[in-house]
Amino acid sequence: MHGPALSGWLLMVLCAATGAYCLLRTRDGTRRERGSARAEALMGFGMAAMAVPAALLTLPTWMWVVYVVVFGAAALHAVASARGGGHHLHHLVGSLAMVYMALAMAPAAGHGGGGGHTGHGAAAAGSAGGIPVLTGALLVYYALYVLHAAGRLIPAPAPAGVPAGGTGGGSAPAWGARPELALACRLTMGIGMFAMLLTL
Repeated sequence: MHGPALSGWLLMVLCAATGAYCLLRTRDGTRRERGSARAEALMGFGMAAMAVPAALLTLPTWMWVVYVVVFGAAALHAVASARGGGHHLHHLVGSLAMVYMALAMAPAAGHGGGGGHTGHGAAAAGSAGGIPVLTGALLVYYALYVLHAAGRLIPAPAPAGVPAGGTGGGSAPAWGARPELALACRLTMGIGMFAMLLTL
């Protein structure tokens, strides 16, 4: 990330762990849930690769083209699936944001040198750009998304007479199928996207 390399390492680890958990979620659930988990895994791993500190790796210029193609295809898939609900629209925004960041950071990658991308400090070098209005709109979107997701993680008070641990009976869902963990992963990726957009 722009700034201390530690923040880039932390973001890389968080996004990679999120992507790995989302990959595990693709084994269970409905077809729609598995498709959503695949899209989130792609986003998590893509963000992790984008956050690799420059001290470890400087991405070649052609990697930015790969980002544009992969996330452009993910955006098209999200458009085709958008009839299925609002979360597909969030995948669309995320995929387009990744395309936008790759395009904004590609000139810095083409200059070589000590700069880089989000993890590689493209914005720090001053050669990465972006459209300020679009960057600002995406920052507002992700700030609101993070606040909304964080609010949904706050547990609701248990109804009178019901133990706080649940409604009793039945076993707890497998850790890979717990909705609060999926929401926590989405929250993590929202925070990561917000942090990366700040570097543009």
